[in-house]
Amino acid sequence: MKMVKGLVVAGLAAALLAGCGSNSDNSAANTNKPAEQTDATTTASIVNQADAFTSAVSEKGTWIIAILDDLTVDKDVVVAGEFHDKNDASKDIYRKIALYAQDEDHNVTASYTLTVPKLTVQSENLRIQGGTVKGDVYVEANGFNLYENSTIDGNLYFANADVQATAKIDGKVTGATEVK
Repeated sequence: MKMVKGLVVAGLAAALLAGCGSNSDNSAANTNKPAEQTDATTTASIVNQADAFTSAVSEKGTWIIAILDDLTVDKDVVVAGEFHDKNDASKDIYRKIALYAQDEDHNVTASYTLTVPKLTVQSENLRIQGGTVKGDVYVEANGFNLYENSTIDGNLYFANADVQATAKIDGKVTGATEVK
C-alpha cells in the first residue's frame, strides 16, 4: 500500500511540476533534456504538512510551493524572500503557491484548501493559484496575484494604496478587500 501511495504522490508531483510554468516555451530542445538535469528539490516544494509549508514559504524556501491535499496551519504564516520564475535568476521575480493538482495535459484535477489564521505576503509577485486560502491575507509586497481559479475565504488587506494598485485580483474574495 505504501508503494502504491508513493507512486500516486510521485505521479501527482510530476504532473504538477510539468505544468507549473507560465511559459509556452516547450520547444524540442526543452523536451529532450535528460532527466538528470531536473532537480525538483531546488525548483519546487511539494508539501503536505504544516511545518514543511511554513519552511517552504520562508526566505530560505522555494519559488513554488504546492500542496497535495487540504492543509491546516495553526499559526500565522509569512511568505518572504525574493525568488525568480523557475528559480532562474535571469527570469522575472515570481513566486507561486499552487493549491491544486493537474494532469499531464495541465487540466486541474483537484483543488485544495489552505487554512491559516493569517497569511502575510512579503514576497514580490506572489501568485496564489487554484484552490482556497481560508483565512485573512495581508499583502505588503508589490505584484500580488490572486489567479482566476482561486478564492480567499476571508479578508484581503493591503499595506498601502501603492501595493494595492500593483495587485491583480481575478479570483474571488469572500470578505473585505481594503487598505489596512
